[in-house]
Amino acid sequence: MVTGSNRVFEHAGREFHIQVEDLAHGDTLEVRVYDKGAVLFVKRVPYAEAVAGAPEREDAIRAFMEKTIQTVSAAIAKGKIA
Repeated sequence: MVTGSNRVFEHAGREFHIQVEDLAHGDTLEVRVYDKGAVLFVKRVPYAEAVAGAPEREDAIRAFMEKTIQTVSAAIAKGKIA
C-alpha cells in the first residue's frame, strides 16, 4: 500500500498544502487541498481510475499521486481552487 504524497504549492502569496492519500480500505485515493488548515477541496478517486492499464499497481498509484498533485497545482494557479 502507498500511504500518500504531500506538497506545499505557493501561489499569490498563499501556501496551499496538497495531499493525496491512500484510504485505509484500499480501493480509493483522496485528494485534499488546505490553506492555513482550512479544507478548500476534497475529491475521492477510485483505484480503477488510478491504475487503469498499468502493469505495476503500486508504481501506477505513486505516478497517479504525483500527476494529481501537478493537476491540482495547475488548477490553483488558474484560480479554479481558491
